Amino acid sequence: MQAKSQGVLNAEILPGSNFPVDAVRSSFPALHRTPGFVFFDNAAGAQVPQTVLDAVNHHLLECNVQRGGRYTKSREVDATILRARHSVADLVNARDVSEIAFGMNATSFIRLVSLAVGQALGKRNEIVVTDMDHEANIATWLALERNGAKIVWWRMRDDGNLHVDDLVPLLSSRTRLVACTLASNAIGSIVDVAAAAKAAHSVGAEIFLDSVHYGPHGLIDVQALDCDYLVCSGYKIFAPHMGFLWGRRELLEKLPTFREDFIPDEPPGKIEVGTFIYENVAGMDGAVRYLESISRRTAGTDETKSESRRASLQRTLGTIRAYEESLSLEMLRVLSHCGAVVYGVADKKRIGERVPTLCFNLCATATCTLHGS
Repeated sequence: MQAKSQGVLNAEILPGSNFPVDAVRSSFPALHRTPGFVFFDNAAGAQVPQTVLDAVNHHLLECNVQRGGRYTKSREVDATILRARHSVADLVNARDVSEIAFGMNATSFIRLVSLAVGQALGKRNEIVVTDMDHEANIATWLALERNGAKIVWWRMRDDGNLHVDDLVPLLSSRTRLVACTLASNAIGSIVDVAAAAKAAHSVGAEIFLDSVHYGPHGLIDVQALDCDYLVCSGYKIFAPHMGFLWGRRELLEKLPTFREDFIPDEPPGKIEVGTFIYENVAGMDGAVRYLESISRRTAGTDETKSESRRASLQRTLGTIRAYEESLSLEMLRVLSHCGAVVYGVADKKRIGERVPTLCFNLCATATCTLHGS
């Protein structure tokens, strides 16, 4: 069965799939070190599996040196970074590995691109932002008002989602860029960003996507989404604290950025300012390899033997998506039984339009039995 949610998802959904939850939990050492403590803030960042710890430790123990040198250890660092670029390129379906840049986090990349956009507004000075987004993808664009930008708001409807029909009237020849999220970090709604991209491009504007909250829950495909820029934070996807930016090669080439004189004026080097956290980039590569390994656990050897890494990641994220949908359905059932008000998508028939992040309100008189019918 193939399921797609408003053009966003392209991962295979496997209803009733046998998700290897025990094997997955056993891969995360932190879950077994602190008895009685539950990592319940996972929406703000995930724990890391052993493969990621191994990758970070290997870098720090074996080649904790600067990149760009002629000696063996330095070349190992270069190789690690390039390997990570290939891994993330596969993860997001980039056209070229040079479209992937590494740095501290998504917020810093949003600010980098917003500063560049602010230098060349001209007659196209309107920036569309949404009231669904994380503050990082709002305040960075609002800061361009001092550069002459005009902010236009694309607002949610009462159903807790953004609708492209509401975006279209906001767009014109003055629109420079639309900034929006793939999924709300507060209420879990998934946005039809492919349709938003089509609308933005129809007037000659660009679209900038924040995929931080969506990244752990679904497969990203920058080509299918037809976006222009996309940012994500690796620590949401089982990597250490770091982030990455994807951008169309031709746009990154034109992007005015600060760089040191000895750095070539081309991507990705022109975007990776100074020395960044190489060991965490190694960890990001380890995180992608971890996701790839889940595919081997959920499929037969013959099925995975000849498939591409992208296909393996598609299988993994599809399996995760199906498992999380089952958890969301059960959570919605319990909340309904409790008389809770759920913000965002609450209809089980529309479960494909959300990730398993739920915001709800329980009145004082509500009673709830978790195992009740």
